[in-house]
Amino acid sequence: MPLALLALAVSAFGIGTTEFVMMGLLPDVADDLGTSVPTAGYLVSAYAIGVVLGAPLLTALGSRVPRKRMLLLLMALFTVGNLASAFAPGFGWLIAGRILAGLPHGAFFGVGAVVAARLVADGRRARAVATMFLGLTVANIVGVPAATLLGQHLGWRATFLVVALIGLGAMAALARLVPQIPVEAHQDVRRELRALGNRQVLLGLLTAVFGFAGVFAVYSYLSAMTTEAMGFGESSVTLVLALFGIGMTLGALAAGPLTDRALRPTLYGSLGALAVVLVVFPFAAHVRWAALVMVVLLGGVGFMTTTPLQMLVMNKAKDAPTLASASNHSAFNLANAGGAWLGGVAIAAGWGWTSPALVGAVLAVAGLAVAVTAGVLDRDRTPSTVVARARNAPTADGQNQARPAIEDEPSAGRARSRA
Repeated sequence: MPLALLALAVSAFGIGTTEFVMMGLLPDVADDLGTSVPTAGYLVSAYAIGVVLGAPLLTALGSRVPRKRMLLLLMALFTVGNLASAFAPGFGWLIAGRILAGLPHGAFFGVGAVVAARLVADGRRARAVATMFLGLTVANIVGVPAATLLGQHLGWRATFLVVALIGLGAMAALARLVPQIPVEAHQDVRRELRALGNRQVLLGLLTAVFGFAGVFAVYSYLSAMTTEAMGFGESSVTLVLALFGIGMTLGALAAGPLTDRALRPTLYGSLGALAVVLVVFPFAAHVRWAALVMVVLLGGVGFMTTTPLQMLVMNKAKDAPTLASASNHSAFNLANAGGAWLGGVAIAAGWGWTSPALVGAVLAVAGLAVAVTAGVLDRDRTPSTVVARARNAPTADGQNQARPAIEDEPSAGRARSRA
């Protein structure tokens, strides 16, 4: 794998750390800023709002910016957002800092996924994208627990300062390791928007909203489930969260080669397995060893859905995959917000601490239904790729001549060779 993928993974590590660490810092932030924990919970939503708004907006604004420069600009904005959070004088300013830090999230992964796919041969594209996402999963094993521990001992502001330093390190890695990749000659905002209106792209985004909401219905309340349902002490919460992160990493590692081999079957299988795990979860939660196994499985099958969904929208968007890829992360964050809300409704209704798992199972089945419907409706049986695709174009003498769709610039081949 090219070293440029390492730079993308380091960037993803920083983004994943700042996205999820707030869940562990809410009590500290609430106490320091003189507000309640539920009110401090708006800081989680603020980041998600930034992702949802920033993914399509920044991707569209940067549609003509060379890919490497775009990645550096997005990581710079991420770093500024975390610095603003660290020095926020009050709760309102911290909300603004969280929104600012979330703005580049979706656009970065959208552009990064396209860059990762262009760095490798056709048959390894999904593995390359999954390698970038490994940074996100490792953040949940190492970054989030370590950042939470740091915030508890040195103050929550120190956490965001460290994340800003990670952002600076990621920028240095991107500048050094990612080759120059020009914008495709045919790419523009109107083409990207038309690609986003493709029925298969929309169904892929809808699959992400429903399917991944099933994961977040449980993950959002995993800390409370650890103490209230599984019977562990508060000191074990970090361990349980790390086990979830280990599952995420294993799922990402498995998803890459499986998606390269069979995209839709991998998506169907992961969503079906997610539904099964969520149904079993409430029954296993009261047996400690079984509960820990289910946490790992939940992270594994849940995150196994991300790579096939990412590749699906990129493939179906064809000539303009960047906006569709970025919008996929908006869909994931809508899933985050929706799953957490529905899981909270179940708990508030008195159904028990493990009831979000059953809510999640229903959501996973809904996601599977959308995915299967999309597969049935998909009548395009010709191969479509993001990296290199040939189309038959009639010539003046009536013959057909293949012409490249994306890698028609000589510099694209040179960029890959330098990686």
